[in-house]
Amino acid sequence: MSKRPDFEGLAMFAKVAEERSFAGAARAMNISVATVSRGVSRLEDSLGVRLLNRTSRQLSLTDAGRTLAEHASQIYCEAEKAENEARDMAGTPRGLIRFAVSMSFGLHWLAPILPDFFKAYPDVSIDLHLSDAVVDLVAEGFDAALRIAVSLPDSSLAMRKLTAVSRFVVASPDYIARHGRPAHPNDLNERHCLGYAYRPRQDVWRLFNADGDEKAVTPRGHLKATNVDALIPMALSGLSIAELPEFVAAEYLADGRLERLLPDWSFRGGGLYFVTPSTRARPAKIEALAEFLTKSLSQPSWRWPC
Repeated sequence: MSKRPDFEGLAMFAKVAEERSFAGAARAMNISVATVSRGVSRLEDSLGVRLLNRTSRQLSLTDAGRTLAEHASQIYCEAEKAENEARDMAGTPRGLIRFAVSMSFGLHWLAPILPDFFKAYPDVSIDLHLSDAVVDLVAEGFDAALRIAVSLPDSSLAMRKLTAVSRFVVASPDYIARHGRPAHPNDLNERHCLGYAYRPRQDVWRLFNADGDEKAVTPRGHLKATNVDALIPMALSGLSIAELPEFVAAEYLADGRLERLLPDWSFRGGGLYFVTPSTRARPAKIEALAEFLTKSLSQPSWRWPC
């Protein structure tokens, strides 16, 4: 005897009991009479009890069949309800999205535009996870994430690049006045440079010039943090040099509180990516979020002339 419920057999039996006919059940389920007959026979064999009395002209339920028919009909109705709700969610944006975003980007640039998203999609809610640590979308049950990286490793994840993201080496005018402006990446080895704990692999600044030369700088300063916003006060105070993504640095570069150093050297170009576990049969709520973010962030105000 099978230990697993025969849901298909139960569904066919429920329809036969409702229609009082194998042919009627077959028409209602859009399958053949032979398939219905085999399904009910398989269910009877699995349960070890006869559910229907069959003659050439009529069909009736046994005592066991009458008892099971009520439960089977409930199971069938619940299954139909679940499928209809799932189809409705697939076509209409609604439900909860578990969304992982880096702390600084989420606070500075995502949170301010979320009211517009909720106005457009009032039946969608978001559980926003803000952290610079990279989460495992599948293992931790996230529906989507925004990731900022030079490149993302090949995987089963689906990725859409929303916009480019540059990074700059910056310092305050006060720092430059007191310590001088570095002329070459090697000059940074003797300076207090702030570290970021969540840099991929290791905390190393890799800078390139137009000739393709590469210089690696390991930050050695008074502070290393898991979030770039924590580095800003040190840079503004004139105590250290920092490396900041442009969506953080642009505000301070625009008003002159920070200046870009080593303009002839740059980091590998990065990007802002919308990431989901898969593109296959994505719910409408995820498609709605993807389209909203593409529209809202593809031409961001924080892009800085490079």
